[in-house]
Amino acid sequence: MINIRVMTMDDYDAVLALMSNTPGISLRDADSRESTARYLERNAGMSFVAETDDGLCGCVMCGHDGRRGYLQHLLVLPEYRRQGIANTLVQRCLGSLEALGIGKCHLDVIKTNDAAARYWINQGWQLRRDIDRYSFTRPGNENA
Repeated sequence: MINIRVMTMDDYDAVLALMSNTPGISLRDADSRESTARYLERNAGMSFVAETDDGLCGCVMCGHDGRRGYLQHLLVLPEYRRQGIANTLVQRCLGSLEALGIGKCHLDVIKTNDAAARYWINQGWQLRRDIDRYSFTRPGNENA
């Protein structure tokens, strides 16, 4: 039985292990314990984990800027895929955004992560070709 619940900081080590062992997931300094605690506090009740009796098998982080939602780090362990877990995690996030009146959500996929790109397209998400994302990182924070 899979249980979907809100992610807490008690899940940090298990979530980090999931992300560290999943191809296509990029971990940065912004994924530190301190940064994650700030993120979860600012976006309380919006990030979720999937757990089994053996531990976590999936996760997703969700936040917003007051206008648009953002998803990060959706993953489900290979042996638990194709059971609807990822879809349930995403729907929980979209529901939490909708409860705040936020009807649009964005996410980033690393260009080499073909499996993730296929997943999102198959779920009805649209690849944006009308914008480019630009990032600025202060010197000394190159891994942020």
